[in-house]
Order: sequence, then structure tokens, then C-alpha cells
Amino acid sequence: MTTQTAFTPAVHRAGDRGWLVDVPSEHIAALVLEFRGREWFGAIQDLVPAAASILVIAHSAGQMNQLRDRIDGLLSGFDGTTADTRDEGASVVVPVVYDGEDLDYVAQALCLERERIVDAHTSATHRVGFFGFAPGFAYIDGTASQLSMPRRSSPRPRVAAGAVAIAGTQTVVYPGGTPGGWHIIGHTEELLWNIEWDNPSRLAVGDRVTFRAVA
Repeated sequence: MTTQTAFTPAVHRAGDRGWLVDVPSEHIAALVLEFRGREWFGAIQDLVPAAASILVIAHSAGQMNQLRDRIDGLLSGFDGTTADTRDEGASVVVPVVYDGEDLDYVAQALCLERERIVDAHTSATHRVGFFGFAPGFAYIDGTASQLSMPRRSSPRPRVAAGAVAIAGTQTVVYPGGTPGGWHIIGHTEELLWNIEWDNPSRLAVGDRVTFRAVA
């Protein structure tokens, strides 16, 4: 497990009801879980994590000073060095057929056998960091550093739902119908996003995701 370093997040005013907290990407999920675990979490109307920040929105402008005090108190006690040891968040297993159209290219580029890629991807500890780009598009942190690759130079105009792809040290399971510049290494039949559900996403920030190879 990689040891994280402590940090001091910066907090900025964002409109009349928001505080924007600058957070290194590797600590986003753990800090979101810290917010959710506080007894005063109900004072927050919305919590919006992104790649390097968390937007904390109050119910009213009159609550902003009190909310800032609470944010400062939370941050002063947050130890980024233990961010990866937290057990909160749901555990989600995603069965994957590793037959992606980019798998051979990834293997060649990284000088790894396909089996090594599958082993590295399934043995890593993954956690949902944030959502962005499109509804249901979860950025899942924790992909093994040995699989790190830049995104494709030419994105695909449309990627089917269930495509499992990697870029940098993140994985995504495409919700379907979006463009995509990540390297597709497999696919899953597991449904993680459905607008017909009361809660369309099976994933939430902080959830632990295990990718399991299936035939």
C-alpha cells in the first residue's frame, strides 16, 4: 500500500452558499466519507466531489459561517496519511470479461502479457473517487501504477455501456452512449447505471470496487 502524505486543504468561497475545498485527488473519497460521517452532515444541502476539489453547499446563506467553522474543524482532524485504510463505503464486485479491443495494444505498450494485465487489474484496491463528464460516469481510483497509460490520442465517438477501460491510475465502467478516450480492456454485463431506477447509480463516492475476471 502506498503511504500518503499529510496535507492542508485550502477553502474558498463559492457563491452565496458554497465552500470549495481543494483536495488532492487521492484523498477525495476518504474526505467525502468524513463529511458523511459527521452528526452535522444534515446541515449540508449537497456535497459535490470533483477531480481535485469538493464543493460543500449550505441550505442557506445564513449558515455559511457556521458551516465554515465545521469544515475547518473536520479538516484540522483529517489525517491524509490514513486515507486508504478506511472501511466505510459499500463493496461492489464487478465481473469482467477481459476481451477489450485495446487489451492487446495496452499489453504491447506496457510490455506485459495479457494475463499480467488482468492480474494487476483484479488484485488492486479500487475506490470510487468522483463522478463527472456524463451521468453515471464514475472515476474509480486505484488502478495499479504498472498499468498507467495516457488516454487515447483519438477518442471513440461512442462507447457501449459496460465497457471497462483504464487511463492513468483510474478505471471507468462506461454508462453507455458517451464518447471515450480510455483504453478498453474488457466489458461487464453488470448493470451499474439505469435511469429507470429510483437511485440510478449503484456506485457512490467512497465505494470499494473489486473487478473479478470471468470467462
